Amino acid sequence: MVLDFFKRIETQYNSKSPFVAYRKPNEKKVSSLLQETNDLHFTNDFTEKGFVFSPFDDAEKTVLIPFGGSESIEVDIDLEDHRAFIKEKEFDIVKAEALNEKQQHINLIKKGIEAISNGGFKKVVLSRQESVNISEPNPITIFKNLLHTYKSAFVYCWYHPKVGLWLGATPETLIKIEGSRFSIMALAGTQDYQGTLDVVWQDKEKQEQQFVTDFIVDNLKSSVENFKVSDVETVKAGNLLHLRTMISARLKSESNLKQVISLLHPTPAVCGLPKLEAKAFILNNEDYDRAFYTGFLGELNMETQLQSRSAKRNIENRAYTINKKSTRLYVNLRCMQLKNAKAFIYVGGGITKHSNPEREWEETVSKTLVIKNVL
Repeated sequence: MVLDFFKRIETQYNSKSPFVAYRKPNEKKVSSLLQETNDLHFTNDFTEKGFVFSPFDDAEKTVLIPFGGSESIEVDIDLEDHRAFIKEKEFDIVKAEALNEKQQHINLIKKGIEAISNGGFKKVVLSRQESVNISEPNPITIFKNLLHTYKSAFVYCWYHPKVGLWLGATPETLIKIEGSRFSIMALAGTQDYQGTLDVVWQDKEKQEQQFVTDFIVDNLKSSVENFKVSDVETVKAGNLLHLRTMISARLKSESNLKQVISLLHPTPAVCGLPKLEAKAFILNNEDYDRAFYTGFLGELNMETQLQSRSAKRNIENRAYTINKKSTRLYVNLRCMQLKNAKAFIYVGGGITKHSNPEREWEETVSKTLVIKNVL
C-alpha cells in the first residue's frame, strides 16, 4: 500500500503532470492531489477547494491544484518503520557554490541595519539562496527522507511543469481555520538546539517575536472576535529552537478568507515591519527572486469531520460528527527548489537594530542544515 502510493506519485512526476504530496505535522497520513491536466490554475478569491501554493510577493497570483479535476489519494505511514521503504542511498553533495556568499549576505544585513537606524522600518527579514549540486535528484526519495526526518513539520513535495519543483519541511503555520474558528502561529527568533528547551533568549529575539505577535493582533482586530493570545514558549524545529505564541479567535460573519490572508501575508516573520516598507527594501536589495520561498501553501476549503455535542438533552448529550470546511496554510520555510540537478536552498533571518551581522550569517548556515540533512 505504501509502496503503491509513492510509485503513483513518482509516475505522475515522470509523466510531467502536476501534483502535490504532503503530510501535516505529527500525523501519519500522507495525502496527494494528482492533477488530471497540465493546466495552470490560480485562486480568484480563496473560495476554491484544493491545494494552494503562493509566492512571497502578494502582488503575484496564488497557484491552485484544484480538488475537482484531480485524483485524491492518501496512505498512513508508520513513521518508526519509515526507513524500511527508503532506498539506502545517500545523495552525493558534489559542491556548494560559495562565490563570496558570506560577505555578500553580511553586507546586505549591514545595509538593513543602517536603514532601520535611519527610521526606514523596525524590522526586515533578509534571505539568501544557496545552490548545491546533487548526483541523483529524485524528488520522491528526498520527500521520503523529509517525512522520516522532520515528523513535527509540514512536509511537502509540489510540482507543476509550468512552475517548477519544490520540497520542504516547514515548522510554521500561517493560519488554521475550521468553520469560523481559527488559530495563527507567531514564530520568530532562532538559536541552535543544544539538547534542552531551557535556554536564554536575547532581547533581539524577544523583540523580533513580539513584533510578529503585535502585528497579527493589530491587523486582525477588525475581522475577528474572542481573541486569545498564549504565553511565549520555546519550541524545537529540526536542529533549531524558536519562540512561539499561539493566537486564536473567531471570524466575524462579514469577514472572508481572502481579506484575512491579505492582512496577514507576508507577516513580519518573513518580511518585516512596517510591511510595505520592509517588502520594498527586500525586493530592491536582495539579489535574487524569492519566488515561493516565504510564501504560503496548504489545503484550502477541504472538508473535515469534527466531533461535536448535541444540545438536545433527550439523547443524553451524545457526540456526533459534523462536516466543516477546513483551511490549513503553512509558511514556506526550510524549503528548496530542484532544477537541473541542483538543489536551490533558501534561508533567511529577521534583522532588527540589535542584530549582529556575523551571527545572522551563522543563523542562516544552521538553517541550511535542515535541508542538507536529507540531501
